[in-house]
Amino acid sequence: MAGVTIGTMALIIILSVFNGFESLVITLFNSFDPDLKIEAVQGKTFTPEELPSEEIKHLPGVIRFTEVVEENALLKYKNKQYIATIKGVSPDFADQHVLDSMIIEGELVLKRGKYSQGILGLGVAYYLGIQLNDPFNAISVYVPKRTKKTLTSLEDAFNSDMLVPAGIFSIQQDFDAKYIIVPVEFARNLLEYTGEVTAVEIGLSPEADREHLQQKIAALAGNGFTVKNRYQQQEMLYKIMKSEKLAIFLILSFVLFIATFNIVGSLSMLIIDKKKDIVVLQSMGADHPLIKRIFMAEGLLISLSGAIFGLLLGGFICWLQQQFGLVPLEGGSESFVIDAYPVEMRATDFIYVFLTVFAIGLLAAWYPVRQISGKYLQQKLA
Repeated sequence: MAGVTIGTMALIIILSVFNGFESLVITLFNSFDPDLKIEAVQGKTFTPEELPSEEIKHLPGVIRFTEVVEENALLKYKNKQYIATIKGVSPDFADQHVLDSMIIEGELVLKRGKYSQGILGLGVAYYLGIQLNDPFNAISVYVPKRTKKTLTSLEDAFNSDMLVPAGIFSIQQDFDAKYIIVPVEFARNLLEYTGEVTAVEIGLSPEADREHLQQKIAALAGNGFTVKNRYQQQEMLYKIMKSEKLAIFLILSFVLFIATFNIVGSLSMLIIDKKKDIVVLQSMGADHPLIKRIFMAEGLLISLSGAIFGLLLGGFICWLQQQFGLVPLEGGSESFVIDAYPVEMRATDFIYVFLTVFAIGLLAAWYPVRQISGKYLQQKLA
């Protein structure tokens, strides 16, 4: 029973920690990814006029319609260079986007007077050695010219402009080391666009029916566009997290299966020890199925008791971790956004673990009972 208890407890704790990390990662990605994202099926760019923009903006539940232009660019600050992705966004991005809670230095302001400003990821700022309060140095942004046919010099091959660093955000390493957010007009001027965009990001109100709105916007946009929700925008990431959780569940279930061999051994020894008791029960009128059910019930009691104690103990340890953060992350908040291992308990995990333990316990009890020798069931009292 102790073996089953420990195995069940480990399953609950590890699955809850996986849930905690999954929710944390989703929260971090949701700080950057929009509720819905519209992209062209063919080609890299399109114009907002190709969409029924006004109809989409006035749909109930739509609170933000952000034009986006993304492209790789070379950044130069003082004597350092770095290749990043400039993300040009329309003004409502700064007004309604949740990224403002991820600003760790500076402010989320993309325009100050006639000067364009940039919000850099922590990784980009680190590699460039950005100093926000330095009025004498700006970021030079270079992108290849799209329309120039003949090149007379290397400098003639690039469009360039200056950008003032206004803030630094930190979300997740993939974003922090990749993006710099700029005004959409700044990105269009560099890329020689007139009104093109690479995507349109849709922000929804918290009470909006996301699935219904996604279908509605997809119908309005037509077959030439895709409308992706947050799951579809990071589909590979979500699939990897679910696969990892399933793999851990199967591995620990196998460990639990090995632990239940204790039940097989215990019941086998008990059957051998109770040979005379079996004969007594037969003499009192017990038939063969009843005798087998007695030993089966004992095996199930061992596994179910272990499962219940394991669930309770695992849940209690998870609660302690939630309340007090007993097990800290290595490096703490200096290397991550939280200090201790995140834990999130879900009722479905408790149900699945209990059913798994019950199934394994049933098998472990059935095997030795099935092997009760016919000579034990046919002996007579001397």
